[in-house]
Amino acid sequence: MKNEVVLQAFGQHLRQLRKARGWSQQALADESDVSKPTIHRIETARYSATLDVLVSLAQALEIPLAELVSFGGAS
Repeated sequence: MKNEVVLQAFGQHLRQLRKARGWSQQALADESDVSKPTIHRIETARYSATLDVLVSLAQALEIPLAELVSFGGAS
């Protein structure tokens, strides 16, 4: 069973990281080679990202994977 609180917290965290760079969802999708609908589903807690997607997002954002997954609600 998916943990809705964690999915929501991660989605908000990803949105904040993206917006801090001034990127649209499409820009993040292009940089990470992840589809825009997937970015949207992650940010709205409708999708639990797989490890390969997480790695792609961290690389696109130029942050360590540990920083990408360090957010409130990840207890």
